[in-house]
Amino acid sequence: MKFFHLSDLHIGLKLMNRDLREDQEYILNQIVEAARREQPEAVVIAGDIYDKAVPSAESVEVFNRFITEMTAALPRSVLMMISGNHDSGPRVDCFRTVLSRQNLYMIGIPPMTEGQHIEKVTIKDRYGAVNFYLLPFVKPSMVKGITGSDENGNHLSYNRAIQALIEREAIDETQRNVFVSHQFYLPAGKRGEDVERMDSEITTVGNIDQVSAGILERFDYAALGHIHKPMKVGEGKLRYCGTPLACSVSEAGQQKGILMVDMGEKGREMAVTVLPLKPLRQVRVIKGELKEVLAQACGDYVSVVLTDKVDLDVFDMQDRIRLAFPRLLEIRREHVRSADYDRDLVSEEELDPFELCCRFLKASDEEDKAILRDVIHTVLGVK
Repeated sequence: MKFFHLSDLHIGLKLMNRDLREDQEYILNQIVEAARREQPEAVVIAGDIYDKAVPSAESVEVFNRFITEMTAALPRSVLMMISGNHDSGPRVDCFRTVLSRQNLYMIGIPPMTEGQHIEKVTIKDRYGAVNFYLLPFVKPSMVKGITGSDENGNHLSYNRAIQALIEREAIDETQRNVFVSHQFYLPAGKRGEDVERMDSEITTVGNIDQVSAGILERFDYAALGHIHKPMKVGEGKLRYCGTPLACSVSEAGQQKGILMVDMGEKGREMAVTVLPLKPLRQVRVIKGELKEVLAQACGDYVSVVLTDKVDLDVFDMQDRIRLAFPRLLEIRREHVRSADYDRDLVSEEELDPFELCCRFLKASDEEDKAILRDVIHTVLGVK
């Protein structure tokens, strides 16, 4: 059984107000081509299909084209996806039953009543059944009706709630089982603060959403979403694939890709291969003095860090950098000139308007000062 593991498409994302539609379409086309070439029996998307709960019409159009092209490339394969914390569960869940008849499973809402269970999709190959358990993003309050509450009547912790949901399922461990989930699973022996998180991820205060990865050990593979950096949680069978495209400057330099999982007979070691994805434009951090930075002009998404220790003409500097980097994200200074505290001992209330303007505008020559004095006198009505 060969399947693709993807997550965190974040369709509609803007990178510091830069529209990434063209970049996302470019990556999604690469995924379709990889599927056409490898012909996996299944494709799994582990949450955060969209970047916003109410996606724009353009975002829906991008996703619609992606699914249309994917189903055309894989007419006999099964496509499975769950909602993430960025998605609207009810929106993803719309037409769930109808779509499942077309081998397209879009699961947006977890089980919430006693009669409901985690969606299970079974695919068979020459070694028997492979069961995919599809659990969308869960908050303990969402499943309180079936997991119960603690001894004080409060919601269970994320850890206990997910554990209770899994324990309700009659999992046949003689068969191969794959768990698809969008949560913050913590590797054994690590604390939440030990896990490197990307700037584009939503984190909770105190990492209260953390779940022990030990809960997943009964599965043959866990296709996880939510963490934007590729990461294993424990053994190689419990994995985050990361985003297919950098979603923040903190992801600059990361190699993105598709995880292709090849499962053989139950109990045998599986093969997990990274199929690299090459972005249309990289996200880069370029650091150095202004002259060094300008020498690296490019069309990538760039965060510039200037290390000059001397003052720079702010307006000239910005214009030159924007000209060199048309997709500039930000400019940061590593060294900021220390304040002249002796000069600042005089309160602004003690300075007249002319002195205040000279300080602010840094008027230096007598001609500038004469013009400035004339403007101030005109405004104040001084003759």
